Amino acid sequence: MRSDQLCSALEHAFARNLDAILDHFSVEELQNGIAIAYSGGLDSSVLLDLAIKYCDPRHLPLSAFHVHHGLSPNADAWLSHCQAACLAGSVAFHYEKIVVASDSGDGIEASARQGRYQALGRFSQNHEIPLILTAHHQDDQAETLLLQMLRGSGVAGMSGMSTCNRAQNLFGHEQVVLGRPILSEKRVTLEAYAALRKLSYIQDESNFDHRYLRNAIRHRVMPTLQELSPGYVERMARSARHFQAAQDLLLEVAEQDFSACAAGTGLQLESMQNLSAARRDNLFRYWLSKAGVRMPTTARLKEMQSQLFEGREDARITVNHDTIAIHRYKNVVYFSGQKPVTELAGSLEFMWQDQSSMHFPQFHGSLVFEIADVGLEAAWLRRQQLCLHLRRGGERLKLAENRPTRDMKSHFQSLNVPFWQRERLPYVSMGKDLLFAAGVGMQSRYLRAVDGGCISLRWVFDEDRTL
Repeated sequence: MRSDQLCSALEHAFARNLDAILDHFSVEELQNGIAIAYSGGLDSSVLLDLAIKYCDPRHLPLSAFHVHHGLSPNADAWLSHCQAACLAGSVAFHYEKIVVASDSGDGIEASARQGRYQALGRFSQNHEIPLILTAHHQDDQAETLLLQMLRGSGVAGMSGMSTCNRAQNLFGHEQVVLGRPILSEKRVTLEAYAALRKLSYIQDESNFDHRYLRNAIRHRVMPTLQELSPGYVERMARSARHFQAAQDLLLEVAEQDFSACAAGTGLQLESMQNLSAARRDNLFRYWLSKAGVRMPTTARLKEMQSQLFEGREDARITVNHDTIAIHRYKNVVYFSGQKPVTELAGSLEFMWQDQSSMHFPQFHGSLVFEIADVGLEAAWLRRQQLCLHLRRGGERLKLAENRPTRDMKSHFQSLNVPFWQRERLPYVSMGKDLLFAAGVGMQSRYLRAVDGGCISLRWVFDEDRTL
């Protein structure tokens, strides 16, 4: 293929793929344009050049975002290079310097990747740009499949990368879409394009460090595979598409099973036990994905289910996984934010000065003050020295004058407040007198009926899933 034909073919393929990605957005959503993740390397330099050619004639604003990891002594020079390239192409350039955790337990490579995507997510939110393009290509897809195979991944992992998807777990929010418009292209095609277009790009020395598994696969394994089975990259890309189709089918089955087994935000144990083991595992993974947590290994998943399904009926069962805790309560399993009680403050004194809500980060929530026909008299409430605290023991509450005074255990049981919530729900007291118990209500002897002058208290956790 002649040089002009190669460039034209790649530009047309890019435009076709990006057109398909942009079909998912309205004109209003794209009013601030699109963005690319720009490292300054070969792949993202080709992506930048193709994106400029696409966006300029369409008057579509284009931004480039660079993440400065600080891991290389050349990082500052790379930042300057990217800034100059964007200036020359009239592309809005933004960057963020991040600190890569070296003690996360996942390794520097994984920590850098996580930090990079979180930075991209912040950029998307701050600039209200819902689409970020990355320069992943066909060879990257093959590397990903080989990595996932070595990790023993299931169908979801072996699906590899898709051309377009939302990646809440990567970016930290679901509004941003990740697009890969050159995923079907080979690395050699990008190299040829860069040479023909005389593109200047940087070389990251860490890409040649074989201590990183992906680099070792790229430089030692893939050349051997090419010798043994020429064209394997295209065939592996085809396999990824087959896995993606299978994963779509598993997702469809999981959604049906979730509807059949759902009990509010939880899952009914009896309904789950009526499923086959494979469908139960599939449903459980789907449910965990809704929590946005890391998938457990097969052995860990089996262990978790064993604890939840086989424990005594009256046992208080909690299984911790990643950033959540999974609980069994009255034959239903729920998940909640995994924040130990020991991390909460013992007590905090405060006074109300007409705020609609007061946030207490030590307790991971807010106390909401709402106007009510029956409640605490506002003028009286302003004068009180209040205290927010966890359960001290011995608290008793009378919810109405025609109802008995009861201990908190009795209230929690009658209101079906799950056991894991009870230890985290705060109380509001005045000295030794209990005024309010979150999740239960207010002390009746302090309630008044004054039109427009009464305040009702309500507690809201920072994350809905902890309720």
